[in-house]
Amino acid sequence: MSRPKSPTIIDVAREAGVSKSAVSRALLGQGDVSPDTVERVRAVADRLGYVPNAMARGLVSQRTKTLGVVLRDTTIQFYGYLQAAMQRRAAERGYEVVSVTGVDELTVEDAQEALRSLIALRVDGLIVSSAQLSGEDLVRYVDRVPIVVAGRAEYAEGIVSVHCDEEDGGARIAEYVARLGHRDVAVLLVSDRESASQNARGTAMIRTLRASNVKVRVIELDSYRGPVGSAVVTALADPAITALMCPSDVAMVKVLEELRVREIPVPEQISVTGYDGFGYLAEPLFGFTSFRQPIEEIGRTAVDRLIEWVEQGAPVEARTAIPGTVVPGRTTAPPRR
Repeated sequence: MSRPKSPTIIDVAREAGVSKSAVSRALLGQGDVSPDTVERVRAVADRLGYVPNAMARGLVSQRTKTLGVVLRDTTIQFYGYLQAAMQRRAAERGYEVVSVTGVDELTVEDAQEALRSLIALRVDGLIVSSAQLSGEDLVRYVDRVPIVVAGRAEYAEGIVSVHCDEEDGGARIAEYVARLGHRDVAVLLVSDRESASQNARGTAMIRTLRASNVKVRVIELDSYRGPVGSAVVTALADPAITALMCPSDVAMVKVLEELRVREIPVPEQISVTGYDGFGYLAEPLFGFTSFRQPIEEIGRTAVDRLIEWVEQGAPVEARTAIPGTVVPGRTTAPPRR
């Protein structure tokens, strides 16, 4: 059975009694077209099921009004909330978003293929939020399409990035722990290879604590999303440690569960901090002490910077660091005496 023929712009023009160019202008909201004509054209297009060809439109206008987004893993709430923020902002600015995400996590090869596929679709610009794509991977394409990295600082030449100020965030929550009076603190550290942003915040925590004359036990994690049992055991092996600082709220939940199983009271025996502070884990019900990333602002600003580049040319400011806030909660207290 043959497929029914898709309606064309000619069909819409004939039914509406106007020219093809009038149909195009009416659907795009451009040019001198009367409100009555716009209403009639859109009604006919809806009735016929006509959808403008974005590729053909892009060939004429040199723009498709479409942004490509590559996300590392939307099962992790950071990427899911970031995607939602970017999609909302793009819609407000009159752009569509085409996203490529991983199932569990994009491999390096998958991320590179996603990048090439989106460029082939003639998107106006790309937003990349994946540690799998390094600055070197992106630089080779920046002459063809504007690229903004969202969620981490990127220093490769020609790439624009929007991110939470991880240095500031790690330092501020470490200062909070030090002000509570903790003098022996364990910090769970994620490698730069696993997560550049989590490594940056952890390194800032360590540096700030030591500058405050706090003794720091650095415990390296094998994976930013892996088990934390051995790390908790290592921290508890030193009875002087009174606080444990985690690289994310997800890691913090795993730590709290390990402590619960071992019947270690929080914060009476040991204080615990997280980092992220958004989504369901930020609910007052849990009362976590954390550092809140301005994820909505990161997503919106990334879209604004990309559209600025598309419509006006490459921005002068290469990196935009957005500060967050410390959120005190029930999982920290002054150390036991």
